[in-house]
This record gives sequence, structure tokens and C-alpha cells, in this order.
Amino acid sequence: MTSQDNAYGILIAALGGEGGGVLADWLVQCALRHGLPVQATSVPGVAQRTGATSYYIELLRESAPAGATPVFGLTPVAGRVDVVVASELLEAARMVERGFVTARTTLLASTHRIYTTVEKMHMADGRQDPQRLADAARALAHKTVLFDMETVTTQAGTVISAVMFGALAGAGVLPWPRSVCEDVIRASGKGVQASLAGF
Repeated sequence: MTSQDNAYGILIAALGGEGGGVLADWLVQCALRHGLPVQATSVPGVAQRTGATSYYIELLRESAPAGATPVFGLTPVAGRVDVVVASELLEAARMVERGFVTARTTLLASTHRIYTTVEKMHMADGRQDPQRLADAARALAHKTVLFDMETVTTQAGTVISAVMFGALAGAGVLPWPRSVCEDVIRASGKGVQASLAGF
């Protein structure tokens, strides 16, 4: 059984050390608790700003028929991603540039910036225009939710992955209730109160 028609793809774009892997694990645990077949893959970063990382979770929208074995994609395919969540505005723009954000996609992203080495090395002001980045996201996505996740993260005393998880739950793009997300955070047993506050 291929999962192409029934598949639901979630792409996480983060930077090294932001808990993207934890967020991917939380999503997998939620799917399993909800009885949905799921698969997750990751691409760790090795470059600037401690490295851009991406995590792709593919799951079925409903339980698989008895005896069926779903076949999931190992990597996201341009034009077939349902949700993109990005921990930083330029990472969201990278997902737009690569064709992962389309009229099918809900894009959730932080508006704060962590500047690239190229931006910092520029002799004048080498920063990317945040308005241009946000406008591109809004123009191409089915639905766009942009807010400063870094501020929420700092206020909650947690890691941005918890705030990204909350954004996913709040946007209504997950096929399970918020309570499942909270239960998975509690079951993790690490930094539970701070993670729930950020969530």
C-alpha cells in the first residue's frame, strides 16, 4: 500500500541545538498514540549558525486498513508538503525557495532572525530584508502564521521546539487533539513544565 493519496507531510526547518529532533520525536509519539502509521527522517546540518537541520514526518491521515503496510517517502517532495514549521525567518524562506511551500501548505514560522555568516561579513548592511521574506511566504502558502517564537521561548524559559509544537497545535493542522501533545510532553520526563509553558 502506498501512502501517496492518504499521506500527510510535516517538514520542520530548524537550526542545530534548537530541539528539532525532539519536536520530530514528539510528533511521531503523537501519531502513534492516535493510531496513525508514521515515519520520520532527518538531515542534520553541518554549516553556519550551528547548522540548518530539517526533519520530515510523514503519516497517514487515518488508520491503515487491516493487513496493509504503508510505504512512506524518506524525503519531502516539492509541492506535496502539507505543513512547514520553521524556527527562524530565513529558514522559512529557504523552504519557500525549495518549493516546499505551496497553495497546499500551512507555513508556521518565527519572525526573528539569526544572521548567516554571509550577512555578518558584508561590508555594509548585508542582512536579508525581513519584509521581503515574509511577503514571499504569505504569497505562496495556503495559510501563513508568523510570530516571534524567540520571545515566547525566552519568556517560557524553554527551547524553541516547544513553541513550534504549540504553534502546530494552535494552528489546527495536527490530526489529533491538543491533549495528546501535552501528554507526550509530560511522558518525555525532561523539562516538562518549561516545555508545557512554551507549548
